[in-house]
Amino acid sequence: MSANRSRPTPSPTDRSAALTSPTPPEDALPARLTFDDADSPADVVDALFLGRFTNGEQPYARSHSVDRVKKGSSLLPDGATVLREARSDGRSNTLAEGEGWTALISRWTHGADVTVTAVSDELAERRLREAVDGAEDEPEPQSDSVSMGFWYHSPMRGPRRTTRTITAESWQDVRANYTAGVAGSLDELMKVTPDDISGRLLLLHGPPGTGKTSALRTLARSWRDWCQVDCVLDPEHLFNNIGYLMDIAIGADDMETEQQRWRLLLLEDCDELIRGEAKHAAGQALSRLLNLTDGLLGQGRNVLVGVTTNEDLERLHPAVVRPGRCLARIEVGALSREEAVGWLGTDEGVGREGATLAELFALRKGASPASLPAQHEREGAGLYL
Repeated sequence: MSANRSRPTPSPTDRSAALTSPTPPEDALPARLTFDDADSPADVVDALFLGRFTNGEQPYARSHSVDRVKKGSSLLPDGATVLREARSDGRSNTLAEGEGWTALISRWTHGADVTVTAVSDELAERRLREAVDGAEDEPEPQSDSVSMGFWYHSPMRGPRRTTRTITAESWQDVRANYTAGVAGSLDELMKVTPDDISGRLLLLHGPPGTGKTSALRTLARSWRDWCQVDCVLDPEHLFNNIGYLMDIAIGADDMETEQQRWRLLLLEDCDELIRGEAKHAAGQALSRLLNLTDGLLGQGRNVLVGVTTNEDLERLHPAVVRPGRCLARIEVGALSREEAVGWLGTDEGVGREGATLAELFALRKGASPASLPAQHEREGAGLYL
């Protein structure tokens, strides 16, 4: 449908009169407004709200966002009269007015935006405070469980994804497990939001048993409001099977369909994939990995790739570590002797060079690092550490 409305620009005299005799919002629209079948009732509510601000009748606008709206809160200022309300798919837009002011309340599942226009700055501020004061709910207690997906390729059924609930401690609870420099880098990573994302590759490298996977579990907990974390159990197969790679890039039917929700794909112990002297076959796999992060395959997909490796940074392929490709590149090493003694509470069993997190847990359980099984170059800590 199409609707046009014309209105001459008000003179100063007309504007003064309008302040004492508010016009209905539908009569305060800008010079022309056109609707068609692509518009929704919510779009109409938004347009009606802008009328009095656009023509100068209510030239002061103030806004506030409420992340979690307390149950039962209407977010309406005192004395509000509701003029329009549009609801659809868990969202609502409400237009209300009072003497000398107009309010728009846009609500979604948990949060809301409140905007007030008024004839004066003081009135706009006062009505906005009335609407939002006491409306913010306390954040829900943080659970120590996280839903994580696990991808694998079945010879009979092709790419498969299952979900499991795993436990993950908060960052503050595990921060002491990392040396000071690593903890500082992880501090920043734990606070990342979608607006902070530049590079799409997350690289954790360092010796086995230093806590790389534990950090990723905690990261899954820190990001769970906006990012689904999936672990690929057979990364060596992933980049050599185009169909498998495409299924993972696109996602699975049972995953959340919210367009703004990100996914983090975890690939553990991928030394051969990103090693600098990679052979031709591994080189092809590396190209596909990089294509998933910032090439055509990753375009339009909110996908991050997290890689753990035991390799030294100097041995990694230059294409992996080039500036701008990595969201974070963190070398996770052993704790210094001073840090290890502080973690353990005693210096018994701690070597002069310090200790890895795996060695410290072994010491806490009564074993000595010398009694631990030898860790060869390709043996990682898996999903435990």
